[in-house]
Amino acid sequence: MKRTIRLIAPLIVLLMMATWAADAAATVYNWSRYDLSFETPDDGFVVFNSPTRFEVQWEDMVMTVQLYSQDKGDEKKMLTENLQRKALGYNMYDLHDGKIKVKGFKKTYSIDGTMPDGSRAIIADLVSKHQNLIIEITVVYLYGNRETVEDMIKSFAENKQQKPNHERKRQKVQTKEKAKSQDKKKQPEQRPARNEKLYDA
Repeated sequence: MKRTIRLIAPLIVLLMMATWAADAAATVYNWSRYDLSFETPDDGFVVFNSPTRFEVQWEDMVMTVQLYSQDKGDEKKMLTENLQRKALGYNMYDLHDGKIKVKGFKKTYSIDGTMPDGSRAIIADLVSKHQNLIIEITVVYLYGNRETVEDMIKSFAENKQQKPNHERKRQKVQTKEKAKSQDKKKQPEQRPARNEKLYDA
């Protein structure tokens, strides 16, 4: 069963559709004006929606999407400095440059760290290939949700089909010979049994 909700932003008709798929337990958002789509866990509550900003929250997570126009200049330096400034503005500490790659975007820059209250945060800038646009995603989450957060960021897609990215996790198939050699390594050597005396205290 699918249900669609349309949200109209003030000043401009901004169409965002949330589609709930009962079997997937995920919500797909389509920001049609910018041909942006992304997927989040179900049961999120939209708390802010405007032409350039969108925010959704759960019990243990908050995600904000902010759109900026691209400036000319040293893109990498400008965006990495911007991420550092944003992180310091939140008083984040224990900062690390992220290594998240999002399919279909020119570049992805990200930083992660710890918020003053102990929660975690990731700030990622996705540089559009097709528009003069930078999509900045900020997610504040509780420890243990890291994989979900990365999946949300990696789901961002820029296409007219309004379909989010779905990363296909490939499973390696092992040959019979390799499996047999690993089994032999795991088996302990056969040693003759020996009697051990147990003493009661």
